[in-house]
Amino acid sequence: MANFFPRWTNLLPLKIAVCLIFVVAGLTAAFSYYATPKAQRVGYQPDQPIDYDHALHVDQLGMDCRYCHSSVDKSASAGVPTANTCWNCHEHVQKGSPKLAPLRAAMGVDEDHAPIEGAVKKPIKWVRIHKSPDYVYFDHSAHVNRGVSCQSCHGDIHKMEKVHHDKSLSMAFCLDCHRAPENHLRPLEEVYNLDYNAEKYLLENEIKNEEGERVTTQKQFGELLKKNWSIHPKESCATCHR
Repeated sequence: MANFFPRWTNLLPLKIAVCLIFVVAGLTAAFSYYATPKAQRVGYQPDQPIDYDHALHVDQLGMDCRYCHSSVDKSASAGVPTANTCWNCHEHVQKGSPKLAPLRAAMGVDEDHAPIEGAVKKPIKWVRIHKSPDYVYFDHSAHVNRGVSCQSCHGDIHKMEKVHHDKSLSMAFCLDCHRAPENHLRPLEEVYNLDYNAEKYLLENEIKNEEGERVTTQKQFGELLKKNWSIHPKESCATCHR
């Protein structure tokens, strides 16, 4: 009896298997790149209700991060500025700027800062840029109170005219820091100094290790701070996944 299927079908299962391997490999490669925080978050730069310029306020005028993010050294959340926080300055500065119309509306006043009858004060609805997944716990105060600056996670935010998501803030990103915190630690008085340079600081301040040798690099200084403060970052899943 003749074969029901032609001879070429003998290799059909092998061909299908090879195709499936390439398809799965391609999907895995695409997912591992395009579905990561580096691809999905970095560069995110939404419009805000008020065009707040960090480069102007922080870099040029020298405002401290804690003025607007008032809970960054006290709680897990850094906090965002309320309308009253902005109004403390802009009740007197740039009073008639059209860019501040949303602020005046939030405070219930007109262009001449006269109260608008019947106006209801509303909070400024800032668009959130940096957000960890709901299953991840991150405490800002635990980090800044042990020498980790805003720059380590947010980049050179003091030079951004319009804030964007600069670092991936992925699990690998956090683990890299927990495994080598000495690369990021700095003196507590320099945490909010976004122009801080470790080599310059060490050049101006004669700091020595336990052997009496002068410390000259960020890594050496970080290791010294790590030891002095007994910093032992955890790497277990329960550290962040609570």
